[in-house]
Amino acid sequence: MQILNANDLTASISLTDFKFKNTSELLGNSIGHQPHIHGWVAQAEAKKAALFGLNLRQSGFNLIVLGEHGSGRTSLMLSAMHEVAKKASQSQGQYLHDLVAIYDFEALNQPTLVKLPVGQGQQLRTEMDAFSRALMLEMPIFVAAENQQAMLLKAEKWLKKAITTLEKKFANCKTLEGDSAFKQYFILINQEVVAYLKAWQPPSGNDPENNLEGLINESFFARFRVNLLVDNQNTQAENLHQPVVYDNDPSLQSIYGGLESASDASVVPSFMRLRAGNLHKADGGMLMLHLRDLLNDEQNGAQAIEKLHRFLRNGSLQVEDLSSGGQSAGYVANNTLIPLQVKLILIATREDFYDCLDEQPDFLNHFPIKVEFAERIAATPENYAAIAGYVAQKCVQHQCAHFDCEAVAALIGALQRLEEDQTRINTNFAFLERLMLESLAFAGEVNIVEAQHVNLAIQAKFARNRYFEEQIRDSIIDNELLIQVHGEVVGQVNGLTHIELGDASFGSPIRITARCYPGGKGLINIDREVNMSGPNHDKGIFILQNWLSASFSHLAPLSLNASLVFEQEYNGVEGDSASCAELFALLSAMANLPIKQGIAVTGALNQFGEVMPVGGINEKIEGYFRVCLAFGLDGKQGVIIPKRNQRHLLLDTEVLQAVKAGKFHIIAIDHVLEGIEFLTGVQAGLQNKTLGDVAQMYLDNSVMGHVEVTLAGYRKTLESNQAKTNKGIHD
Repeated sequence: MQILNANDLTASISLTDFKFKNTSELLGNSIGHQPHIHGWVAQAEAKKAALFGLNLRQSGFNLIVLGEHGSGRTSLMLSAMHEVAKKASQSQGQYLHDLVAIYDFEALNQPTLVKLPVGQGQQLRTEMDAFSRALMLEMPIFVAAENQQAMLLKAEKWLKKAITTLEKKFANCKTLEGDSAFKQYFILINQEVVAYLKAWQPPSGNDPENNLEGLINESFFARFRVNLLVDNQNTQAENLHQPVVYDNDPSLQSIYGGLESASDASVVPSFMRLRAGNLHKADGGMLMLHLRDLLNDEQNGAQAIEKLHRFLRNGSLQVEDLSSGGQSAGYVANNTLIPLQVKLILIATREDFYDCLDEQPDFLNHFPIKVEFAERIAATPENYAAIAGYVAQKCVQHQCAHFDCEAVAALIGALQRLEEDQTRINTNFAFLERLMLESLAFAGEVNIVEAQHVNLAIQAKFARNRYFEEQIRDSIIDNELLIQVHGEVVGQVNGLTHIELGDASFGSPIRITARCYPGGKGLINIDREVNMSGPNHDKGIFILQNWLSASFSHLAPLSLNASLVFEQEYNGVEGDSASCAELFALLSAMANLPIKQGIAVTGALNQFGEVMPVGGINEKIEGYFRVCLAFGLDGKQGVIIPKRNQRHLLLDTEVLQAVKAGKFHIIAIDHVLEGIEFLTGVQAGLQNKTLGDVAQMYLDNSVMGHVEVTLAGYRKTLESNQAKTNKGIHD
C-alpha cells in the first residue's frame, strides 16, 4: 500500500525539453515547411507501411488503413499519396492520361472510349465542336447546288480540307498503345457526312427554309462532338505524375460513373450523356474511400461493395445506367468496358474492418497491405517536438497567434489526459486542433497564446459538459441519493461509477451495502437476481465468491447467506471495477468492523486477491472529490485505487492542491487485504502457518480472523438449527 503524494498524481513535462520560446521559431527550420511531416513522426510505422504499399505498382496491392477518427489517417495518407505521385515516372508504368468518349460510326448509337495523352482530350473536344459548327454552317451551301452530284463535290472538297486540317493537328496524337488515335476516326467522319447527304431528299416545294429544316438535324451533328470524361490537366499542373482522387461522399454514380438522364434523348446522343466515375479518374493512380461510407449506405452499400469486388477481381469497369438499374443502358454497358489500373486506399476503423472481414472476407483479400495508425505514442522529447511542430503548422494554416512552450506543454498534457497515461500521448490530432482553436478564443488579440489560455479552454469545455454531474451531485447533497462521506459504518462502502454521456464523462459515488447471516445459499448479488447487472459485473461477483471460499477453504462449504447491492441504482450495473468495494463491504459485515465512509473504492480483483486496473480513474477520483468538497473536506477523505492505475493518474489542479494540503488522499493498493486493512484500521491478517490448528488459519484480532470466527459461528448455528429440526421431525 502507498499513500501517493501530489507529484505522483500527474505527468510532469520539463520545459527544458522544448528548444523554443514559441512555435513561430519552429518555422525557421526546413522541416517546418514540409506539410504533415510532424504528424507522420507520431506514425513512423504507419508511414513505412503506407509508402511501401503505395510504391508497389503491381496490381492487387491495395491498402487498408486502420485508425481512429482524428488520428490523421485521412490527411496523412493523402499527403503520402501526393508524395508518391510526384515521384512517380512513366517508365515505371505510371502515367497520366485523358479519357474521351466518341461516336462509333460502325456501330449504331454506340460509344467508343479512348485514352489520350494529357491535354489532347480537351483539344479534341474543342476542335470537334468547331468542326460540327462549321459543318452546320456549310450545309446550306452544299444543298444550294444545282444537283446532288454538285452538292457531293462541294461537300467532299470542304470535308477533305477540314479533315486534313484535323489530321495535321492530331498527327502526333497516339493512343497509349502507340497507334494513331484518330486516323480511322476521321475517315469515318468523311464517310458519315457523305452518306448523310446522299440519303437526304429535299422536301417538295421551293421554300429554302423547309429544305433546311430536315437537313439541319441536331442529333446528327452531335455525333461529331467529343465527350471529355477525364481531364488530367490540373493534375499535371500540380506536378503529379499519377492522379490522386479522394471520394469523401461515395455513391454508385460517383465511384463507377453512369449515364446522365436527358429530357430529349433523341437530340443528345447516348455517348454524350456518359459520365466518368472516380475509378475512371483515378486510372493509373490512386483512389481513397472510407469503408464506413460504403457500409452505412443502406440503399446501395452492398451493391457498391459488390461492384468494387468485381472491379478488383477483373481489373476492368463498364459504365451502366445506375439510375434505372442498368436496364435501359445495356448497350452502354457492352461498349464501355475498359481496363483500369487503380490502387485503392480504404480508410476504416478497426471495428468496421473486422466486421467487414467476418461478413466479406473475399473482398478484403484484395487489400493485402495493412497500414495501422497508432492510437498513442511515447511521451518523449522527440514526440514533444513533433507535436510542437504540428501546432506551428496549424498556426500558419489558421493564420493565428503562435503558442509559447508552456502552452504547448499544456496541450500535450491534455492529450495525455485523453489517453489517461503519464507515459503516453494520444494521437487524436483532431482533438488537439479543436483545443488550439478554443484556446485562441480565450487568448483574444494577444500575440502569443499562453498556458493559462489553454487551461481556460479546458475548464470551459468541462463546464459545458457538467450538467448531468451537477444534477447527481445536487441529489446527493439534498440527501435524495444516500452517500455518506464522514464517520464509519459496518457493511457499507462508497464505490465509484464512471458515466459516459456522449462526449461528457464523469465519475460519481454509489453506496454498496452487504448483509450476512447463517445459511447455505452463499453470496447473493441482488442486482444480478433482478437482471440489473451485466456479464462483466457478474464475472467479478463470481471471482469475489471464489476468492472468499478459497481463503476459508477449511470451512468449506461456507455456511453463509450474504447479499450485496448497489443502493439506489436503477439503470443497471456493468463492469467489474466495483468488485473490490463489494468485497470490502462483505468482509466488514462478516467481521462486524466499521469502514471509513470518507474513503471511496475502485478496483477489480482476480482469484488471488490481486487488484487490477480500471478505466475512467481520473473522472472517478475527481467526481468523488467534488462530492466531498460539497460536504466539506476534513482530511479523512480520499480514494483507494489499484496500484497498477498509478501511471494513469492525471488529476486536475484542484485535487492536486487538496492532496498537497493533506485534505484528500489517494491510496494505491496491490492486494485486497491492503485495502480492508486501511479502511478498518485493523490488521488484515495473513494466514499463519505456525498455528497448527486447522480450524484456525488467521490470527486473532485481524479482519480475516474476525471473519473466520464469524463463519465458524455460522456453521455451528446452522448445524444446531438443523439438529433441532431433525429432532422435531423424529419426535
